[in-house]
Amino acid sequence: MGRDELAESLEHIFACVSDMIKGELQGSNTALELLEKMNLRVADKYKGYGDVACGLRVFMDQLKSKSSSFDQYIKQLDQIEQQVTELEAIISMLDKYITSLETKMKSVYHHVPNK
Repeated sequence: MGRDELAESLEHIFACVSDMIKGELQGSNTALELLEKMNLRVADKYKGYGDVACGLRVFMDQLKSKSSSFDQYIKQLDQIEQQVTELEAIISMLDKYITSLETKMKSVYHHVPNK
């Protein structure tokens, strides 16, 4: 093998190694570009989630505010329920008393002598 053949072989080897390294670098560069695009896409998606979460927080605060305004009505309803329960007890007692009076009146009219 002559000197020219050796130089050509070495030049061919260097060209092949150079092409191989360029290919690997291009593959790495493509993978990095893809990763960057994926990161941007994920960041954009999470930004949307953040906006939704912020909106939900505002909605929950509004619900909490409305809920606290209903508390006074719930207290009033509890008081009305208590009063109705007491009124039902009084009506029951009056009903028993009236029934007792009716029985006594019937008894009195039953025993009154006819003229």
